[in-house]
Amino acid sequence: MKLRLLPALVAITFLNLTAAAAEPPLAKFAAGEVANFTAHAEPRPLEAIAFQDADGAERSLADFEGQVVLVNLWATWCAPCRHEMPSLDRLAEAIDDPDFSLVAISLDRSGADKAKAFLDEIGVENLDFYIDPTARTGMRLQAFGLPVTILIGRSGRELGRLVGPAEWDSEEAQDLIRAALAGGS
Repeated sequence: MKLRLLPALVAITFLNLTAAAAEPPLAKFAAGEVANFTAHAEPRPLEAIAFQDADGAERSLADFEGQVVLVNLWATWCAPCRHEMPSLDRLAEAIDDPDFSLVAISLDRSGADKAKAFLDEIGVENLDFYIDPTARTGMRLQAFGLPVTILIGRSGRELGRLVGPAEWDSEEAQDLIRAALAGGS
């Protein structure tokens, strides 16, 4: 009887170890305010995207090469986006690391003035302004709703994403970003 149980116990142990090994490295940080963050088992390539800064100059994710980047796609007409923007502003202040950039890209088709006015209205002080008035960035990054926030590793590959709003200045969100900074991917 004991010999029959041994193979079953070995199989169960193996399956448990395999499942634990397959868990994406950042998955354990998807908790609390960022519980909806979906970490990828392997970093995923991203399509090239183009957007503009506050001066209208063309920018791309390549401008942030070698950094961990949190890309947030938002619009002024998106109520959840409007709600989470102050927490993104506080996050930008809280994580003062030269290897981290927070890139909040407005997808407002009505132009930069409306988006800038909203950020001024809520007192944003720590976020740089970026916009893609064509909204192609959302399509290329497969954002089928807003807000969408994508965590990108130093390699320029997507580590994971969160669809919907979050309190980005929460301890859990900061732990997630610090783990990405420590992980080096």
